[in-house]
Amino acid sequence: MRVRPRLLARHWHVRRRSRRSCLCVAVALACVAAVAGCGIGPGSSSSGTATLTVTRDFGSKTLVSASEDDPRSSETVIRFLDDEADITTRYGGGFVQSINGIPGGGGSDWFFYVNGIESPVGAAEVHVEGGDRIWWDYRDWSAAMRVPAVVGSWPEPFEQFSSAKPMPVRVYCFRSSEACSSVRSELEDVGIRAPVVPGRSAENDAANTLRILVGPWRRVGPDPAVGRLYGGPARTGVFALFKGPPGGPFHLIAFDAGGTPVQDLGPRAGLVAAVDRGDDPPTWIVTGQTGGAVERAAASVRSDTLRNRYAVAATGHGAVPLPIAGKEGG
Repeated sequence: MRVRPRLLARHWHVRRRSRRSCLCVAVALACVAAVAGCGIGPGSSSSGTATLTVTRDFGSKTLVSASEDDPRSSETVIRFLDDEADITTRYGGGFVQSINGIPGGGGSDWFFYVNGIESPVGAAEVHVEGGDRIWWDYRDWSAAMRVPAVVGSWPEPFEQFSSAKPMPVRVYCFRSSEACSSVRSELEDVGIRAPVVPGRSAENDAANTLRILVGPWRRVGPDPAVGRLYGGPARTGVFALFKGPPGGPFHLIAFDAGGTPVQDLGPRAGLVAAVDRGDDPPTWIVTGQTGGAVERAAASVRSDTLRNRYAVAATGHGAVPLPIAGKEGG
């Protein structure tokens, strides 16, 4: 089994706590971690290859890349990291302070994701199983304390659901059949069966389905989870939003790491992003103002484009990682 549903359920229900509130219980977590690390033996292994990626500045620079076959049940995210990098810890060893000499502090820190979902607890508390994609990133958090979900671990989180089957994966299509077929094809290429269904049913299925919404922004945007994008990075962790006059075309506006809107990508740019849904799994959106923009976004749903990216804007000149680089730390 590639993923344990109980861990994901814990992530969805607990992750609404801020990182600061997690630090408040760090001492207690560290005590649990200490117990977990003593005298339990290596345990049985889970089949599959777990991968570890360490980057900085929203995935723009890769520092470490490693893998582990059939990890033991006692393997944790922090042990996996410690085997592959030089680290220091804090709060009794439960949280990472520095990786390869890069310390947290001063508005930047280390955050980690398991299969594209930000962990709400310390790395000593999360066990690694075969197939897991562990991603650490050192980033500026001044504009967004939390980025609950990212696209950079594709085909996760969808592949884990295909294996464990706690809930279905579906592509919800809003008047963009070619783009919907393209996204479904990419899922099928990695062994994930995801039917294309009418977009009007997306909201009704929000509580029990892992959703990919594909279509024009005017149709995708009203979804309750997606509409939160209007709050900007501080609210959603997505460094982009659509803006336009009533009845006029929506332009995709890109932000830098400091949360400043710095580039108008126009009405022809598409967006691939993951947005938070509170206690439910994240919703992915593949969208844009025009049909061509949606198709460009759909064409970006592949490993070489999404790898180690928080979100991606699809323009006529290629994919643009979000946030826009330029501000130090971004």
